[in-house]
Amino acid sequence: MPSKSFRRSLVAAAVAAAAAAGVVHAADSLRSAAPKPVLRLQLAASNNPIGSKGQTLGLSKVIIPGHTALALHHHPGTQVAYIVSGTLTYTVKSGSVAVMKGAAAPGSAKLVLRIRAGQTGVIHAGEWIVEEPTTIHAGANKTSKPVVVYLATLFPIGSPAAIANQ
Repeated sequence: MPSKSFRRSLVAAAVAAAAAAGVVHAADSLRSAAPKPVLRLQLAASNNPIGSKGQTLGLSKVIIPGHTALALHHHPGTQVAYIVSGTLTYTVKSGSVAVMKGAAAPGSAKLVLRIRAGQTGVIHAGEWIVEEPTTIHAGANKTSKPVVVYLATLFPIGSPAAIANQ
């Protein structure tokens, strides 16, 4: 039969191993719970389109993973955002946006919701908004499924896609 001190050492080692395993498991859980980065894919762009000298007309696809928040920001030019799939929670700090549904042809689109400064609204698949440079806003995907957005942008050549705000 092992001595008392050997049994105590064995128990202490087992407790230490279990504690270490718990720490490793907790760290693994934190790593797996960390949100994935937002993916922005530039699909097409043209500098200096007719009527917009000094501007880039762009088309992008953005994928916002589940449970991911976008920091407060604004855009350096005008941007049309069309939600292809998912649900985007959208908060306006300054300015406002009209959430629309339907074709952009005159008289074809319908106002779904207006999100004003200090308000939060939900934008669903098939709905779209126009963001002006004065609209300071944040977005969030509060679901587990990704939100996919197509963006048409008209920004000054070389400008960033978004500018952080406080």
